[in-house]
Amino acid sequence: MDQQWGLWGGEQLVDKAVRGPEPLIRSAIEFVLSGLRTFGRTIQLAIAAFRFLVVDIVKLRHPWRDTLQQGWFIVSVTAIPAVLVSVPFGVIVAVQVGSLTQQVGASSVSGAAGGLGVIRQGAPMVTALLLGGAAGSAIASDLGARTIRDEVDALRVMGIDPVRRLVAPRLAAMLALTPLLCMLIIFMGVFTGYVIAVGFQGVTPGSYLSAFAAFAKMSDLWVAIVKSIIFGIIVLIVACQRGLEATSGPRGVANAVNAAVVIGVIAAFGVNLVITQLVSMFIPTQVG
Repeated sequence: MDQQWGLWGGEQLVDKAVRGPEPLIRSAIEFVLSGLRTFGRTIQLAIAAFRFLVVDIVKLRHPWRDTLQQGWFIVSVTAIPAVLVSVPFGVIVAVQVGSLTQQVGASSVSGAAGGLGVIRQGAPMVTALLLGGAAGSAIASDLGARTIRDEVDALRVMGIDPVRRLVAPRLAAMLALTPLLCMLIIFMGVFTGYVIAVGFQGVTPGSYLSAFAAFAKMSDLWVAIVKSIIFGIIVLIVACQRGLEATSGPRGVANAVNAAVVIGVIAAFGVNLVITQLVSMFIPTQVG
């Protein structure tokens, strides 16, 4: 009897050991599939938004009033923070680069190192952070509130596509303003680095500017602008997707805002890694 009980108990342990991981594996598979479905809906939203934007502009029926309103809103929530962030960012880069170049006796290249750091990496990433934290969160909260109040469903009932009415104008505003925001951050960051290097680190203005001109190219500026536009599109599409799919009342809107900020910024960082690798492969840094 004891032997039979031992065998039966052993079989139970074996069954538990075999069946135990199944719920965990099933949950992991469902999590991956849910993420892929969400990614697919996001891509569909992006394609639809670009299609409506191009078609409406060509047919001269794009709601420019809404685009101007959204553009002013983006400027109002990002312009002052951009200045407030780019100034200390430029100071930090200038101090760190200046300290290192002085130790190795290469103070003359501090302008090139600091300026390239701001243009290539600093300005696009600061742009992504500002758009994700300020503009993206506000867009997600606005669309989420409209969704839980059934305004989006009301648009569908009236035969108005919410993507055309709510997403396309925001996309046009984002495409127009992200290059300007990126250039503002570049100017403030480089100017701050110049002031710190010349005023506090003993670098002559001529050597700073000559080193910056020797290394910095127009291609660096274009790459930074293109990166900022891509980051702005990512942040906007993620925020719109999360806002339009918000559920469960105010709590769902809060979750949508949180997800929009986190996912948008992380996606921008990931895309930045890919773009940086491609640029370093095909557009290497050259002197002169």
